[in-house]
Amino acid sequence: MQRNLSAEKDARQNEKRRVRNRIVRSRSKTLVKDFVEAVEAKKKPEAEKLFAELSSFLDNAVTKGILHRNTAARKKSRMNLLLNKMGS
Repeated sequence: MQRNLSAEKDARQNEKRRVRNRIVRSRSKTLVKDFVEAVEAKKKPEAEKLFAELSSFLDNAVTKGILHRNTAARKKSRMNLLLNKMGS
């Protein structure tokens, strides 16, 4: 148990941040999974749409400080490689 007001406030803030970060990470995993499924099903237009959504989402997570910029760049690069392997 915290012993002073500032420690209690820190605990409240940390809990809020933890929950928000978990939601964003979970959403990014879902977007990646949906994208990979679209690529495996050879649905190029859907995969392109999902890639744009995923890229935007990852960039936003970086801006909010939830993901490191290199992590987002790596994920986007790998997804782009999958998309390019599909061909036309």
